[in-house]
Amino acid sequence: MKRTVDILWHALFSWVSAHGLDISPNLIESSEDLFHRPGRKFLHVGCGAARKPDVGPGFLADEWGEVRLDIDPMASPDIVSSMLDMELVPTASVEAVYSHHNIEHLYPHEVTVALLEFFRVLKEDGVLVLACPDLQSLCRLIVDDKLDQPAYLSSVGPVTPLDVLYGHRPQLAAGNLFMAHHTGFTLRTLVETVCAAGFRSVAGRRRDAYFDLWIVAAKGHLPEQEMQVLMDIHLPQ
Repeated sequence: MKRTVDILWHALFSWVSAHGLDISPNLIESSEDLFHRPGRKFLHVGCGAARKPDVGPGFLADEWGEVRLDIDPMASPDIVSSMLDMELVPTASVEAVYSHHNIEHLYPHEVTVALLEFFRVLKEDGVLVLACPDLQSLCRLIVDDKLDQPAYLSSVGPVTPLDVLYGHRPQLAAGNLFMAHHTGFTLRTLVETVCAAGFRSVAGRRRDAYFDLWIVAAKGHLPEQEMQVLMDIHLPQ
């Protein structure tokens, strides 16, 4: 029962705060502080309705506690917020940020704004794990005139190159316009964009079979060997 009350409280507080409304300081003090729980914490940005174990492989261990953030209150996140302004997340409060297929929903000029927010909330030794579509592998299908042919099957059904470029059409047709895509990356441009946001060490890989990109980025400088270890822990094969 206590966990249910906590979830409802944080959803209410996040919604009220996200809409610029006032709330009693006494009520704020009575809620459990998400960022002072024991153990290591990762911020799951754009979590949707999913919870662990629907996260990257490195965060499945019990040592990691998940703080869920989403702009959609219907996803029942811990924090209702846009990734462009995560003021409800304290500075240097989490050991990791996990963002899976979110940044392609932003406009190009918004991407760095979001990455700077990820950088801000990370502790000094924190890491970012980020995934998004790979336009380079996708374009091979387009060159072969397979723009409207299924590239792969997902939990929401077949996904075509057209869906990856502009957003999943069935969801858009259902009125979920926030699912539209507004930008895209190759591995090179993604790494360069993350570096430009201040991350000192960045490494990643392409997965041609899945048409996606994965990167791990450290807030501070790490030797190449340590970055390889982080890749082995956090990035799927």
